Amino acid sequence: MPRPISATIYPAALQHNLNRSRAAAPEAKVWAVVKANAYGHGIGRVFEGLRSADGFALLDLDEAQALRALGWRGPILLLEGIFEPRDLELCSRLDLWHTVHCDEQIDWLAACKTHVAHRVFLKMNSGMNRLGFTPERYRSAWARLSALPQVDEISLMTHFSDADGGKGIAAQMACFAEATRDLPGERSLSNSAATLRHPDAVAASDWIRPGISLYGSAPDHPEHTAADWGLQPTMTLSSKIIATQAISSGSSVGYGSTFIADNPMRVGVVACGYADGYPRVAPTGTPVLVDGVRTRLIGRVSMDMVMVDLTHLPQAGMGSVVTLWGRAQNGVVLGIDEVARAAGTLGYELMCGLAQRVPVQVAD
Repeated sequence: MPRPISATIYPAALQHNLNRSRAAAPEAKVWAVVKANAYGHGIGRVFEGLRSADGFALLDLDEAQALRALGWRGPILLLEGIFEPRDLELCSRLDLWHTVHCDEQIDWLAACKTHVAHRVFLKMNSGMNRLGFTPERYRSAWARLSALPQVDEISLMTHFSDADGGKGIAAQMACFAEATRDLPGERSLSNSAATLRHPDAVAASDWIRPGISLYGSAPDHPEHTAADWGLQPTMTLSSKIIATQAISSGSSVGYGSTFIADNPMRVGVVACGYADGYPRVAPTGTPVLVDGVRTRLIGRVSMDMVMVDLTHLPQAGMGSVVTLWGRAQNGVVLGIDEVARAAGTLGYELMCGLAQRVPVQVAD
């Protein structure tokens, strides 16, 4: 039989989470952000769950082609825009909308020959200091674009650096509002955190851009959990116990003998390791579910195996189902954010890091 590890994707949960974003922004249109192969879920696997979105937003031209091949005829937005002039031909052929965040992209548009004008989103750097025109240069960039026959409608956008934290978005909101005063065009401001936490940003957004919240992860964990926001897990990583060990007090477990038993213990060996995408740095105490019951990781994560504490689970043994994150068969949920926090990272990274060797199935 094949190795027992697998991941399961839940289209119904994706639809639920998309509806949660719509409920938070009932007057706005929704970009379903599916960059990074739909945050590791697979664009082909999430399409049915997210196809009620108004558009899809991503980075990669190959992923845009994949969406068109799936039958999507609605808007697709390239969040980082084009990377070289010849990309504009594919934008025209696939009817892609694209972000403009620098002078070079405007130059490429001005030099291109096209029969159909391009729909663009002009990005402002309102404080994130990654992509976009500064507020002082934003209006001149808009004027350049609006004078080009190669450009059709211009939408206005920015991205918040602290929508998930205490600093908040007030300064960036004020900056964007001042720099875009009286400029025509739809606005897109709100990412997942802004959509769920900041009604003022939602009110100023014609388009919202939920990403991580679509995939059942809280954008502001640990202040809020996914359950607090009414989100459902969209990915479960599960495996099975493939061996057990009975060890005595003072015995060590795993490489480096980093875990020493204080008492006699039962240890379960799970077919999952960092080569599957489980975080190598996850420490002893990281939560796992065995047959839907909570227990802990012990010792170091190996390439292909992790060890879990079965001492208080006498019913567990060879073949017991282990949920590394997501929903167990009995309905108990182990949030991906909780596992990520124990490992010192984010749910985003765990989703995107799912290894190619892990079989993936889509739930009915």
